[in-house]
Amino acid sequence: MGTNPSEAVLPPLKLTLVVAVALIDADNRILLAQRPEGKQLAGLWEFPGGKLEPGERPEEALIRELREELGIVVKEACLAPLTFASHAYETFHLLMPLYVCRRWDGFVQPLEGQGLAWVRPQDLRQYKMPAADEPLIPPLVDLLIV
Repeated sequence: MGTNPSEAVLPPLKLTLVVAVALIDADNRILLAQRPEGKQLAGLWEFPGGKLEPGERPEEALIRELREELGIVVKEACLAPLTFASHAYETFHLLMPLYVCRRWDGFVQPLEGQGLAWVRPQDLRQYKMPAADEPLIPPLVDLLIV
């Protein structure tokens, strides 16, 4: 089995680790945040979270991001891993674990100018999301719709 010389060998993509959370309220609705203007993929809806800083564990990153973006305090014990997404973008490969959180202190507020929406699980697909977020929807629906 040989390789076709006309096929270009692509350099390996940089792996980017981003952590996300499905905040679930008492009515089993999930919080989505809309990426603000000026950011990559602006206008699309996503699960809150962000990139890990050097030396940071995923749970620490989520706690920090939720405090910075939404003004809420989450304890590590309240973060439960649910699933993950692995998605190749053109210039990098994204690995994104998704946690579930049902308990936090404070009131969710858009501290970075992002839009926020509390969405029923069956309505998640009505919100345009980045390609990497879409595979996270079925496990959430399975978890919340009995």
